[in-house]
Amino acid sequence: MMNNLDQHLPTLNQRDSRSVILRCERSEPRRMRPRLASRPRPSPFEALASLGHLRVTGKKPFASKQSPRALALGFSLSLFLIAANTVAVAQEPVSFRGKTIVVIVGSPAGGGTDASARLIASLMANYLPGKPAVLVRNIPGAQGITAMNYFVKQVAPDGLTVMMASTTQADPLLYRKPQAQFDPTTFAFVGGIGRGGTVLLLRKDAEPRLHDKRAAPIVMGALGGVPRSGMQMTAWGIEFLGWNAKWVLGYRGTSDLMIALERGEIDVTSTANLFQVQKFLDTGRFKILGQSGALHGGQMLPRPEFGGAPLFADLMRGKISDPVAQKAFDYWSSMTALDKWFALPPKAPDAFVRAYRSAYKAAAADPEFAELGKRISEDLDPMAYEDVELLISRLGDTPPEAIAYLSAMLRKQGIEAE
Repeated sequence: MMNNLDQHLPTLNQRDSRSVILRCERSEPRRMRPRLASRPRPSPFEALASLGHLRVTGKKPFASKQSPRALALGFSLSLFLIAANTVAVAQEPVSFRGKTIVVIVGSPAGGGTDASARLIASLMANYLPGKPAVLVRNIPGAQGITAMNYFVKQVAPDGLTVMMASTTQADPLLYRKPQAQFDPTTFAFVGGIGRGGTVLLLRKDAEPRLHDKRAAPIVMGALGGVPRSGMQMTAWGIEFLGWNAKWVLGYRGTSDLMIALERGEIDVTSTANLFQVQKFLDTGRFKILGQSGALHGGQMLPRPEFGGAPLFADLMRGKISDPVAQKAFDYWSSMTALDKWFALPPKAPDAFVRAYRSAYKAAAADPEFAELGKRISEDLDPMAYEDVELLISRLGDTPPEAIAYLSAMLRKQGIEAE
């Protein structure tokens, strides 16, 4: 054995100048087999090439002693192990301990979207694993385009940055502009806030004229410029329900509209303020002509606070036969139902998306959510991520001709729309 060892030592010393220590684990001498030159094992790609599935250039086909079936089986096993390892990594638990999540808001501090972001993010952080700190960053500009472009172009999809946006940023009229570099339909939605439902308040003594074209039209009061989406119920009623009504625009705010309605200067207007609605109903001189409802579980549902007031969607059912007009109505109703929404950037890790959605659901069910929400709005209505996804997807499917249809309808009624 020592003779054989002496034959190998010079070779070892030439390859490595360090000392070589050999340990003998057995009492009997071990015979060292001569080292035979072996062909390197082919890579999986070379194995596929040998089977005719890949074309390898720059190399001559090699002869393998393994059968094609064995090679294919080995390659499949490798792919399985890689996939299994990837799934194992993806299923690792998510923790935000010691970290800070950043909430991007595309409007100045102090507004409704900013206030909602601070409220929801602080509550949601209590239900995220590790309870991270929260930092709200306001990036105002260009109706939210500046913040949205930053969100998709510069934010890493690592689960530590979320966006709090409003209906404006979900409007295809905005993100189809050349300067917009985002598409909200690609975001990972966490949850949102609905408007809770807008109503049309009508003076009861004006109701007979609503359906009598020979009478003087009832007066619909609205703010200056293009009426808010909830107020546009009247536009659809004039166009498809035969309502005898006309617009009076230019009121400075909701308070002015409510005073005008009470004095009889106008006959109908819209509001989502529960306090105002109840105040007018209690007089016995007003009624709810229709309500937009709130989206829950993929369906528009009436608000119980409004009693048996009809859903406007029910009043419109079967009245529209033109597909473009129907798309326009879907666009309008989606804009009316959506208010604020939370989302992660595209390609955010699934584990983080699940963690955020679970945390938002728990925060929305927390009694503190409703209590703190009253500081922002009386009708703060939590919305599941599925409903947010449905509304923004429906908005994204709106063709330009449908938006043009809505604008033309408003112009026909004396309202200059964008």
